[in-house]
Amino acid sequence: MPVLIPISTFFIGCHGLLALGLSYRVAMERTRTRIWHGASLSEVASQPNYLASPNAWAKFVEKMTQQFILTKNIEDGALQRTIRAHGNFTEYVPQSLIFLIVLELMQAFNGLLWMLGTLLMLARISHAWGLIHTYGPSPGRAIGFFGTWLVYLVGSLVCLYYSVQQFL
Repeated sequence: MPVLIPISTFFIGCHGLLALGLSYRVAMERTRTRIWHGASLSEVASQPNYLASPNAWAKFVEKMTQQFILTKNIEDGALQRTIRAHGNFTEYVPQSLIFLIVLELMQAFNGLLWMLGTLLMLARISHAWGLIHTYGPSPGRAIGFFGTWLVYLVGSLVCLYYSVQQFL
């Protein structure tokens, strides 16, 4: 009979949707700014202009974006912040979800799993919101990284506890 881990599975699904949303924001901001590689116009300056002699795909993308997506001609840092929000998510969330999976397999208290999973969701949403919408320090970013660090701290300590219990 398979070992079921419904709490971890629930939070993996939630974070998958959050990752998709962050990825979508990056794609839309790239489309608005027409910065297809890198995070700023200065990084693009050394690259060839794809519209100078576009291939069929580039022509199609350009036509669609010009019709359906409001482009902007200024570099306001939104792309860089959006890329970092997605990148930071991918740096921290996998390890946090591993904590949940392992603790659920170790049959840790369900309340702890729900607390860690919920805290992680709220922390990552808060961090992404704060990073995307504010340049520099913000309450959202602070709540996000402190919440994520708390998940790391508690997850690590509880994993160590259950590990040691197996040897006693």
